[in-house]
Amino acid sequence: MALKSLNRFSSIRLWAISTRNLWLSFRYGIRLGRHTSLSLSSRIVTRRRGDIVIGADTLVAFKTLILSYDPVSDRDLPVRIGERCFVGGASTVLPGVTIGDECIVGAGSVVFHDMPDRTIAAGNPARILREGIEVGQYGRLKSADLTSTGMGD
Repeated sequence: MALKSLNRFSSIRLWAISTRNLWLSFRYGIRLGRHTSLSLSSRIVTRRRGDIVIGADTLVAFKTLILSYDPVSDRDLPVRIGERCFVGGASTVLPGVTIGDECIVGAGSVVFHDMPDRTIAAGNPARILREGIEVGQYGRLKSADLTSTGMGD
């Protein structure tokens, strides 16, 4: 019953996320793809417009930090996150990193280096754990769809 009552507020949540995405695009020049979902608690640090690009159908989870400014070298380095990706909660994406299309970044990871397309990475520093994965919208594994319906048995 509690879940049903919380679902009444999903439209407010979607409105808040879309309003924040519009603000980030307008104020900081962050380019967001169609159906991109940035958690309200995610943080983005940039000094130049257009330095952060997040592809379509990507989900950036709670308390994630994306940096395009390196205060040590005082340089602005663009960050790109591809399409159909999932960036786990409390992860950090450092300046100059490119995360390819259809990638998954594990929760709490610190991404120092570029990630090729269709990979899973986790840890500090993030290391590639698996390659050649198949994902759908928001980085959801295709195999998860099979097991959730009982068809994968």
